[in-house]
Amino acid sequence: MTQKMDIAVVGATSLVGEAMLDLLASRKFPVGDVYALEAETDGEQEVDFGGKTLDVEPLAGFDFSGVQLALFAAGEDVAAVYAPLAAEAGCIVIDDSACFRFEDDVPLVVAEVNPQAIADYAQRRIIANPGSGVSQMLAALKPLHDAAGITRINVVTYQAVSGSGRAGVDELARQTAQLLNARPIEPLVYPKQIAFNVLPQIGKFMENSYTWEEMKLVQETRKILDLPTLAVNPTAVRVPVFFGHCEAIHIETQRKLSAEEAADLLSSAPGVEILDERQDGGYPTPVTEAVNAETVFVSRIREDISHPSGLNLWTVADNVRKCAALNSIQIAEILLRDYL
Repeated sequence: MTQKMDIAVVGATSLVGEAMLDLLASRKFPVGDVYALEAETDGEQEVDFGGKTLDVEPLAGFDFSGVQLALFAAGEDVAAVYAPLAAEAGCIVIDDSACFRFEDDVPLVVAEVNPQAIADYAQRRIIANPGSGVSQMLAALKPLHDAAGITRINVVTYQAVSGSGRAGVDELARQTAQLLNARPIEPLVYPKQIAFNVLPQIGKFMENSYTWEEMKLVQETRKILDLPTLAVNPTAVRVPVFFGHCEAIHIETQRKLSAEEAADLLSSAPGVEILDERQDGGYPTPVTEAVNAETVFVSRIREDISHPSGLNLWTVADNVRKCAALNSIQIAEILLRDYL
C-alpha cells in the first residue's frame, strides 16, 4: 500500500476510537492527515496517535470532503446522522455501530471471513463492522463451515463490560470499589449489579423473548455467511470482566468433523490461534491471553457426545481491539489494496 489516505476517526475518545488510532499507527497504515472528531467536545480534549497528540475537533461542521476515509466508533445515533453526510461528501465510511448492518446495500464484513463483500462498498460508500461477538465467532467457524457445512449454531456469549463502552468499564470499576469498601451500590448502566455478578441480558427484550443483542447475532451471522436460513440459537450474558469476550460454541455440520480435523483446519485459519493443551490452565481467558491481543483464541475443541455431527469450541478475544478496532483497520487495508 503506497497511496496515502486522509482519515477522520469519529468517536476518537471512545475505547474503540482510541484503539483504531493506535492500530493505524502500529500497523503503519499509509495515513496523510488524521482528524480526531467527537460529537461532544469541550475543545480541550486530546488523543494519542503514533507518539503525537491530536486535538479533538467537533464533529458538527466537519468537512468530510477533505478526507478519503472515515472510521466511525461513535454509536448508532451519531452514525445515522453523519455517516451518510460523509458518504455524500465522497468519503468512504467504515462504521462500527449497528446502524447500517442490516441494510441490503451496505456490506457487513469480517476481514478474515468475507473480505470479498468489500467490493460492494460503492453502492453507499459505507461498510459495516459487525458486533464483536459475531466477528470472534465467525473467524473460528468459517474454516469449519467451508470444510463441513455448518447447519446449526448454538452459542452462549460471555461479554465484557467494555462492550458497553467506557460507561460499562466505569460502572464495573465503581461498583467493585464500593463493594470492597462495604458501601452500597446503585446500578446506573446495567439493570442490576454487575460487579461479582452475571446478567443474562444484553439489550432490550424482543417479542420472542430473545434480547436485541441475541437477535443481532443471528441476523449478522446469516448475512456474513450468506445463509439466510441458518439455524442460530444464541444466549448473550454480561459478565464482570473489563475486556475480552468469551463464547461457548456448539455447531452441527453436514459432514462430521473430528476434533483433530477441526484443530488442523483452525491451525491455519487467519486471525486464529489454538491454545488447547487439555490440562489445568491450558486454555485462554480474557485476562491472561486476550487483552490487547490481535487474534481469536480457540480452545476446548471436542466432539459433541450428544450429537453425531456436533462439535464444541471455546473462543476468547479482545472485543475492543481485535473484534472492533482491528477489523475496521483490516477492512480499510483491503479496501485500499484491492479496490482503490
